[in-house]
Amino acid sequence: MPVTLTRIIVNRNHRLARSDLANRPGMHKTLMRLLTHPAGPTPRKSGGLLFRLEPGLDPVLLVQTADTPDLAGLPAGYGTTDTRDLTPILSTLTPGLPVRYRITAAPTAYRATSTPPDPATGRRPRGKITTLHGQDTQTWWQRRAAGAGLHLTSPAETLRRPFPSPGRPGPFYELTQFDGTATITDQDLLAAALRDGIGKGKPYGAGLLTLAAT
Repeated sequence: MPVTLTRIIVNRNHRLARSDLANRPGMHKTLMRLLTHPAGPTPRKSGGLLFRLEPGLDPVLLVQTADTPDLAGLPAGYGTTDTRDLTPILSTLTPGLPVRYRITAAPTAYRATSTPPDPATGRRPRGKITTLHGQDTQTWWQRRAAGAGLHLTSPAETLRRPFPSPGRPGPFYELTQFDGTATITDQDLLAAALRDGIGKGKPYGAGLLTLAAT
C-alpha cells in the first residue's frame, strides 16, 4: 500500500484554518477532503488518513494518506503544501536501524467498573475507557512501541497537549507527544504501525508515527 505525507503550513489568517486549529473534529472534517477515494463505512481508515499538529509558533500539519492527496480539496488559501511519497522509505526501515521517533498519541486504558457480571455469561463489562497520566503513559508507550517493532533506547520525552475542543468531553482530548530514540526490531510490525497509526483518537490528531534515521 502506498503512503504519502503532506506538510501543510497553516495560514492563520484563513477563517476556516483558524477555526480548525481550535477544533480538532473540524480539522478532521477539513482534512477528509484530501482523500481521493473515500469509501466504505470507515472512510478515514480506508483512506489511511492520519494527522498531527506540530508544536511551535507557526502551525504545521503533517497529514498522511494512503494515496496521493487531492490538494484541490483544501479550501483556497488554507495553507501552503508539500507532498512526498514515503513508500520507498519503508523498505529501508530494516531491523537494527537506529531511529529518532515522534508520535502524538492518546494513551488510554479500560478501567474496571463496579458493575456486576452478566448473569447469563458470567462476564464483567469491559469497563470505562480512561485517559492515562504520569508513569502510566510511559508504560503505555513502551508496550505500544514494542508492538510496533521498536525497541526504545532512550527515555521518552513527553509533552502534554490538552485538546482544544470545549464542550466535547471524552478520553481522546488529552494528547501526549512522545519523542525519543529507538532501534527497529521488526520491519513488518513497524510498516503496519506507520500505515495504520497507533492507539485511539486517530480522527482527532493522534496516532501518526514519524521516524528519522539517526
